[in-house]
Amino acid sequence: MAHCGKKHLCAVATCALIFATLLICSWKDPQLQNNITRKIFPQATTASPTGQLCRGKPAQNVITALKDNRTFIVSPYFDDREGKVTRVIGIVHHEDVKQLYCWFCCQPEGQIYVSRANIDVHSDRFGFPYGAADIVCSEPESCNPTYVSIDRSPHGNIEQLPRFEIKNRKAEPFSVDFTVCISAMFGNYNNVLQFIQSVEMYKILGVQKVVIYKNNCSHLMEKVLKFYVEEGTVEIIPWPINSHLRVSSKWHFSMDAKDIGYYGQITALNDCIYRNMQRSKFVVLNDADEIILPLKHPDWKTMMNSLQEQNPGAGVFLFENHIFPETVSTHIFNISSWNTVPGVNILQHVHREPDRKEVYNPKKMIIDPRMVIQTSVHSVLRAYGNSVSVPVDVALIYHCRVPLQGSLPRESLIRDTTLWRYNSSLIMNVNKVLYQTVL
Repeated sequence: MAHCGKKHLCAVATCALIFATLLICSWKDPQLQNNITRKIFPQATTASPTGQLCRGKPAQNVITALKDNRTFIVSPYFDDREGKVTRVIGIVHHEDVKQLYCWFCCQPEGQIYVSRANIDVHSDRFGFPYGAADIVCSEPESCNPTYVSIDRSPHGNIEQLPRFEIKNRKAEPFSVDFTVCISAMFGNYNNVLQFIQSVEMYKILGVQKVVIYKNNCSHLMEKVLKFYVEEGTVEIIPWPINSHLRVSSKWHFSMDAKDIGYYGQITALNDCIYRNMQRSKFVVLNDADEIILPLKHPDWKTMMNSLQEQNPGAGVFLFENHIFPETVSTHIFNISSWNTVPGVNILQHVHREPDRKEVYNPKKMIIDPRMVIQTSVHSVLRAYGNSVSVPVDVALIYHCRVPLQGSLPRESLIRDTTLWRYNSSLIMNVNKVLYQTVL
């Protein structure tokens, strides 16, 4: 009896131990399983208490630093060209940032979805430690999130992370044909007259929107920008990149060993493409002192219709840069009222430098934004369609600036008065703006 009783007690104790183990496992298992899932798979979902969704603070600035201070978020965009993903345009340190996660809020189901990001630092860093990056995350199939947060960890509290609105969620009809992206305006920019002439030329050629990534400019330039914003032509994107990084005004690290080149121009250009992907038929990537001048067509719309007809499947059109030195001028169109305005009068500069066969002639672009994935300054890095170099007898870039071949005598320059075709409309429109802003 005693022996049998001990067996019974052993059996009871064994059962109790097994039951306790099962109870503990059943309590721990969801958390344990979830942690294992997050480590192994790039995507995972965890439940969030009702009413706790998307309560992180909305990002207030165009450039937002994450806690690591090595990652800077500009803006996320929905991109369904290669699957259902959120593509976040940002700036990262090319060595220090190895892992990031997207935190999606799925409402009203009460789910937080965490997706491991693919960090794609653009190849054109030009030696600088920080570069433009696409932070790409797969979205949950179960919902179409409107906000995303970015963090180094898949664990934590989403309420402590800044949240960013995912743009381009809804496809809409194009509101404009041409948008010009100018990045970046810096160095207390004060070339007022040439800026107004460029914008008015853009409008004559068919542009409805000019997007400017503004770091800083003069007080007088601020007045001009305010006029154009109220008119509806200009959209200003604040670009205080020097609040976060040591910025260079040079394009290569060897020229100026800072954190990032040319005020983060490449990041701004990529953001501008995605920002206008659903609202503009074409996006034009050039600087404020550059104008793509058509030689065979009266405006950009007829030129692009012709180029697309001749090049089906092309999404990128490259135009040669030609320098019109501001040091060589003509007395024609010396308009007295313009002489008090800071900046260059482009109508007086109609001599361009000849090509140098041994020197690369950089180009600027008119693109179909829906066919571009990544861009640099003078070419695209990744795109779906072909790139076409536009012949100089069709169009060229009028670029009025300091000379690159300053030792050339005037007679060695090429007289090119294409700009004068537009002189009547240009003078009238520039005067209108000046009298409402500067004069």
